[in-house]
Amino acid sequence: MKNKERNAHTIDATDKSLGRLATEVALLLMGKNKATFQRHIDGGDSVDVFNFDAVKITGNKREQKTYYRHSGYPGGLKEEKLKNLLERNPGEVLKKAVYGMLPKNKLRPLMIKRLTTHRKEIAS
Repeated sequence: MKNKERNAHTIDATDKSLGRLATEVALLLMGKNKATFQRHIDGGDSVDVFNFDAVKITGNKREQKTYYRHSGYPGGLKEEKLKNLLERNPGEVLKKAVYGMLPKNKLRPLMIKRLTTHRKEIAS
């Protein structure tokens, strides 16, 4: 029995900590806030996050935190600092944080597709 009701949540990221924002988003994407939550069913909601440019990152993480990826070829390890990734694509920082908090199973790619980030608030 699948729960087809999906709600849309909009979250303002202004002055919120990155990790605390990511946990809030991950819980909404998994559907843990619903009474019908079941681990094996993708019953979560969609989440829109705006003003992610104004998120609060504490300590020296902007200069010291490094994201790695590998091309699959010998010597293909790439690294990028958090500061550079925020300038290039700020929404990707939140997606990487939330992706690591979602369950490691076949539902994870489906859940992360329902997360969208916007630089400014959408006029409704």
